[in-house]
Amino acid sequence: MKLVFLHGPPAAGKLTVARELAALTGWRLFHNHLTVNLALAVYDFGTPGFVALREQIWLAVFRRALADRRPGLIFTFNPENSVPQRFIDELFAEMAASGGEVIPIELTASEAELERRMGDSSRHREGKLVDRERYRELRAAGVFATPVIPGTRLRIDTAATTPSSSS
Repeated sequence: MKLVFLHGPPAAGKLTVARELAALTGWRLFHNHLTVNLALAVYDFGTPGFVALREQIWLAVFRRALADRRPGLIFTFNPENSVPQRFIDELFAEMAASGGEVIPIELTASEAELERRMGDSSRHREGKLVDRERYRELRAAGVFATPVIPGTRLRIDTAATTPSSSS
């Protein structure tokens, strides 16, 4: 199984690009907010229970897709420091050891563009970060600096590229 691991900061366009890629490939889209929203129903963000449940859900989905020999899965991920580097490293190693392939692709945009996108109505519908000031605080505190995604194969500036041409 190929796991397309789209990663980047909030508002980089991960879900938009992932939807285009899913339409082109027929692969399933497992976007991060499905898990985050489920875990938030039970725990506060970043608490030990939240982190453990989120990891269990992610692993269960990836392992099941691998066991069922899905051709591919598209996953969106915003690196932020409540995800331990250990989890990312172990996930990538487990996928490789099980015959899967992780394809990390980073989506980027300028800070001005990311902040402009924060207010988009689609972000409100998905329960995403929409407060520009809160985003600035989190960014300044280094929240989005870790974990580091290994082996990124491609970086796409989504402000300079349309979603369909990014896919």
